[in-house]
Amino acid sequence: MNTPATIDPAALLQAIEDCCNASAASLPNGAEVKDEWSSVAFRVGGHNLLACLGEVIETLEYPPLTQVPNTSAWVHGIANVRGKLLPIVDLNAFLGNAPASISPRTRVLVLDCDGFYSGLVVDEVFGLKHFPETNCRVAPEIFDTSLGGYVTQGFYVDDSFWGIFSFTALAGSPQFLKTAV
Repeated sequence: MNTPATIDPAALLQAIEDCCNASAASLPNGAEVKDEWSSVAFRVGGHNLLACLGEVIETLEYPPLTQVPNTSAWVHGIANVRGKLLPIVDLNAFLGNAPASISPRTRVLVLDCDGFYSGLVVDEVFGLKHFPETNCRVAPEIFDTSLGGYVTQGFYVDDSFWGIFSFTALAGSPQFLKTAV
């Protein structure tokens, strides 16, 4: 009569582990981690701008609006976005330029900066862009005049400058908070 062979479970598991380790691909040594700054890229007027990814909640197509009487011309109205009222502001008009012309490319950037919930009309959104943090530069002088203190730095891509627009500075601006006429 044959006796069944006894199997040592620990030895079997060790043999499986050894086999896996022998056939596993090794990880690259010294993988370099780069610090990247991630943003939402958009256009307002003739300016290519960037928004910190942490400041933008979502991007919407231009929604149906309810007009709000006795507000500044740059306030388009209020939209109902999933049951929450969202004030919609024309960023280009607020900056003292021509109002945005609403087209199929027009988008609304929804922001929540320290509890300040609002939507900003922009001409176009290009999607996400990532830049090495070490490439951040001081904004050229043209941004001082047309965008006030909202753009102080940014990144060069080829021959164009992408300014970092500070929505936190915008939300803290007394002019922006005064919407009544």
